[in-house]
Amino acid sequence: MLFRQLFEPQSSTYTYLVGCADSGEAALIDPVLETAERDLAELAGLGLSLRFTIETHIHADHVTGASALRDRTGCRCAVPALSGADRADIAVTEGEAIRVGKLDIHPLHTPGHTDDHHCYFIDDGDGGRIFTGDALLIDGCGRTDFQNGDSAALYASVREKIFSLPPDTLVYPGHDYNSRHVSSVAQERERNPRLGGGRTVEEFIAIMAGLNLPPPKKIDIAVPANRRCGAPD
Repeated sequence: MLFRQLFEPQSSTYTYLVGCADSGEAALIDPVLETAERDLAELAGLGLSLRFTIETHIHADHVTGASALRDRTGCRCAVPALSGADRADIAVTEGEAIRVGKLDIHPLHTPGHTDDHHCYFIDDGDGGRIFTGDALLIDGCGRTDFQNGDSAALYASVREKIFSLPPDTLVYPGHDYNSRHVSSVAQERERNPRLGGGRTVEEFIAIMAGLNLPPPKKIDIAVPANRRCGAPD
């Protein structure tokens, strides 16, 4: 598998490029509008053609690059079915893999940050990777106070679906704010201060209720745009 982790600093968003060397096909998980040209350059440098953009959820902190990339490459935009997004080409559901050449990208429905949230699991024979979006971050997790967020649901998603994966599965988050790049299921299961160890659901709900975070700066622009796959109104 060809793989790149790409970073957009304004929203601290990670975009993931995964490609099949045999077929020359690739997908971008959570592309950002402002970095579309960078992503196209990465694809060209690797000799890959973009087949899919794949969203983990309807983002509130940035506008997706999906529509712009589709206009440039003819790729297909995959968005969780539960988001109800307009102009999507593929409605993502758990149990229906997205095939990129010889790679199978397996969606896992992980509600809690938002009700439509999905993570994506890949095992290319050299070990598993889980792209966790905003459900599970390194030593943290996404907030649960808007877009039908639910702390109890997020607790169940992480503990029952992500933490049940093999311990050496690499965890690639949708964001990081401290220059960290990758974790593992074992590490997060053992020491994540919100969700790891013996943390109970009641304790987690209390933690999330006490965060008192300001709204994302771009929420009024990003959410409507992302419900159109980032296309102009």
